[in-house]
Amino acid sequence: MERAPLVVDAVVPARDAAATLSDVLTALPVKRLRSLVVVDNGSHDATSQIARDAGAVVLRASRGGYGSACLTALEHLSRLPQSPDVVVFVPGDAYSDAGELPKLLAPIEAGGAELAIGVRERGKPVSEKVVLGLIEAVYRHRFHDTGPMRAIRFPALVALGMSDRGGGWDVEMQVRALKLGLGIAEVQVARGPRRGRRMPHPASAAAARGRSLFHILRHATVR
Repeated sequence: MERAPLVVDAVVPARDAAATLSDVLTALPVKRLRSLVVVDNGSHDATSQIARDAGAVVLRASRGGYGSACLTALEHLSRLPQSPDVVVFVPGDAYSDAGELPKLLAPIEAGGAELAIGVRERGKPVSEKVVLGLIEAVYRHRFHDTGPMRAIRFPALVALGMSDRGGGWDVEMQVRALKLGLGIAEVQVARGPRRGRRMPHPASAAAARGRSLFHILRHATVR
């Protein structure tokens, strides 16, 4: 029997992303999506208007950072009459090529994964190598990226109990997924066009590293 197609909603956190957001939304394979949700994370430019013009549902998360935007979207999706099967997170700054989304869905559609993480084609800064190395040392699992473009089954996302409102969101998801024993796949994705200002993730790179290390060590002590 042929499986019914997955119900997929895309979440695009965006802050001052007017220079890149249109390209991101255009690149998304809308035929694979039920809905497109853009969360304006306190922009001072035309980010919200561009999202509305593209037919997206626009939410606002004026406080907090990247994680706050993601949690705002999660609350919205939880209130829908029908929950999605899968949620895809794509940054509005075009940090990854949004057109690669089908690659992320493939391992989930095949039934071999509940979380798929996009691995970007680039060298990694020392700070990210430290984070990845610490995850491997503590959890005995080697990730190749902490990239923000990712897809996850909605029930799994709810079960993770995500809480980070800043730049530790992505790492929190990865370590919580390991603790919960989720099936995880990594998928090579291309970088998107880089124009304009990238959304702070979070505003301070030092804060992001601090939150990431906090989650790695915090969940290592939880049994």
